[in-house]
Amino acid sequence: MLSKIVVLWSIFTLLFLFPTTAQPVVYKNSKALLQIGSHLALYTDKDNMLTIDGAKQIAFKPSGQDVPNLQITPYTQWAKFSILNQTNAEHLLLEVEYPIIDDITLYELLPDGTTKSTRLGEFTSYKSRGYDHQNYQFEIRVPTNQTREYYLKVKAGEQLQLPVYLGTYETVYEKNNKRELIFGIYVGVILAMAFYNLFIYISTRDNSYLIYVSYIICVGLTQVTLQGYSFRFLYPNSPWLAMHATVLVPVFNGLTAVIFIQKFLSTKINYPLGHKLLNVVIVLYLICFIPTFLDKYNYAQILVQMSAFLAAIMAFIVAYRISLKGVNAARFFLLAWSIFLISIFVFVLRNFNMLPYNNFTYYALQIGSAVEVLLLSFALAHKINVFKAEKEASQQMALAISQENERLVREQNIILESKVKDRTEDLQTTNLELNNALTNLKDTQTRLVEKEKMASLGQLTAGIAHEINNPINFVTSNIKPLKLDIADLKELLNRYDQLPTSTDVPKSLADIELFKKEIDIDYIHEEISSLIKGIEDGAARTAEIVKGLRTFSRLDESEVKSIDIHEGLDSTLVLLRNGIPPYVNIVKEYGSLPKIECYAGKINQVFMNIFSNALNAIKTKKEHHNEFISIKTELEGTFIVITIKDTGIGMSESVREKIFDPFFTTKDVGEGTGLGLSIVFSIIEKHKGKIIVNSAPDKGAEFIIYLPLDITNHLS
Repeated sequence: MLSKIVVLWSIFTLLFLFPTTAQPVVYKNSKALLQIGSHLALYTDKDNMLTIDGAKQIAFKPSGQDVPNLQITPYTQWAKFSILNQTNAEHLLLEVEYPIIDDITLYELLPDGTTKSTRLGEFTSYKSRGYDHQNYQFEIRVPTNQTREYYLKVKAGEQLQLPVYLGTYETVYEKNNKRELIFGIYVGVILAMAFYNLFIYISTRDNSYLIYVSYIICVGLTQVTLQGYSFRFLYPNSPWLAMHATVLVPVFNGLTAVIFIQKFLSTKINYPLGHKLLNVVIVLYLICFIPTFLDKYNYAQILVQMSAFLAAIMAFIVAYRISLKGVNAARFFLLAWSIFLISIFVFVLRNFNMLPYNNFTYYALQIGSAVEVLLLSFALAHKINVFKAEKEASQQMALAISQENERLVREQNIILESKVKDRTEDLQTTNLELNNALTNLKDTQTRLVEKEKMASLGQLTAGIAHEINNPINFVTSNIKPLKLDIADLKELLNRYDQLPTSTDVPKSLADIELFKKEIDIDYIHEEISSLIKGIEDGAARTAEIVKGLRTFSRLDESEVKSIDIHEGLDSTLVLLRNGIPPYVNIVKEYGSLPKIECYAGKINQVFMNIFSNALNAIKTKKEHHNEFISIKTELEGTFIVITIKDTGIGMSESVREKIFDPFFTTKDVGEGTGLGLSIVFSIIEKHKGKIIVNSAPDKGAEFIIYLPLDITNHLS
């Protein structure tokens, strides 16, 4: 009895220590395609040093799986199997349907004791395979009713599986045709959605669509890479890229996905904490590049999968939190993302052999990503409709407001027309005065042309009516209240005139006092004084503009002439001689210049305005020491350069940017029109030249003028 127990224990121990060899593959039907993963016996070479001779001496363990899953490991994996051919087809094809294996070698033990080996993989260029397909295909010859033994040696930096098929060329070709047809449909969907959203981006210029196009392309590239098509068609001569694409492409896929989620869901506004957490995911994806480029490929794969898992969970949480706020975009995204997560879940369960390796699990990720792309495209289209509806609503509101404004304007116009009609006589009198003022201005201009021979101010002369519009409006705006006040005073005087004929003088006086309180006689006195003062100020302002025109306006020299620019500078200084204080020196550095073709009078006006401003800036200083105005001329190519520099108070950056704006002035109200430098800029622009101003507070100012030698060439 004891001896029987010892024997049984020994048999059990031997069975445990030396597992039985996997059953051979019996190929009975030449029209069938066999999946032989369950017939493989496996061994892990942790030293990565095992040779085929050593492998023959090692005990292998049966896989027990239709598709052996060898996980992510830096070790070399061996598989052993044998084939018994019971068909008349001797030439068979062994296919490993896992194109991202880095290195794969098939060893065949021949009857004469020798070994035949065929080595394939991503470590070398695609064209060296000898056949045109991304899967690893090995031609084998097994005579009818004979058995051959084989070894597979494989190594990969990513998730490693062994879906191994055995069949004839026809059966393998038929399977691959179906795979490629379905994958072609998938690629078509991806490209259609990419071009569709690219077209929408071109139409709307909304960056959300451009980011989404990038994400769609990365989703498609991920599937193309996993199926081996990228190595076959995109970079067949780059083994390094083929071996690293399963890290690089998913990283770009994850980055574009996270950025799109942030943009599409407006996480920065709707969920700031979630936005920051997604930024952390972006950093994790970027860290994946470090082990990739250090050739720590296994670590890179693990880090990519961790980042992808975290990104998927984080995206779901962020979308859920935002959807609780009633954001429709988040609800669309939740639906699309949920379908995509289910497809990933099926794919992962297949990788861990919790689901069978069949057509459903094979295409799950492609179906899920395609549906996700379609749903998110619909979501973006819905976003356009929402924006369109909001725009139409705002346009309708704007139209209603516009109509209401038009109604109010019409009513105001009726009231204004009535008031204008009542005051026509007063306005006619004022218009007559204005016409007289315009006539005086024209006479003044004519006398100045004959006496001074300077250029016109061009735009200012053409716009005299506009210049005096403000002071005239100031005058006319006071007429209405002045007339009303006078009418009240007339009524008061009439009541006093009626006293002698009144039968009840005390009552009449009381009524007059009541009327005085009613019209607020004291306020009327003050208002009349104020209105008269305003009219006087407007008239004084008009007189000031007339005086300015007398000083600067010239209309007779409006044709292009050939002049000596130095003569223009000197003549302008002569006119200003009496206004130059004794403490200001004029420094001239004239270069040798040819005559130039220009509007002579207008150029002299430029000099007049700049010199006048320089003198005012110097006079404004509290103390004067070594004050000067320097004038330098030189020739640069087809331009002459005039530099006028002063030692005045200078100007700040904000003032310097506005000095050429019409009516901008730093002087007190009533001391300047603010048109001088604006006219200077217009004249220089008309001559196709340019003017540069350099200045700083307490550092003076420098005006650099560039004028072409011949304005007619530039005008043409």
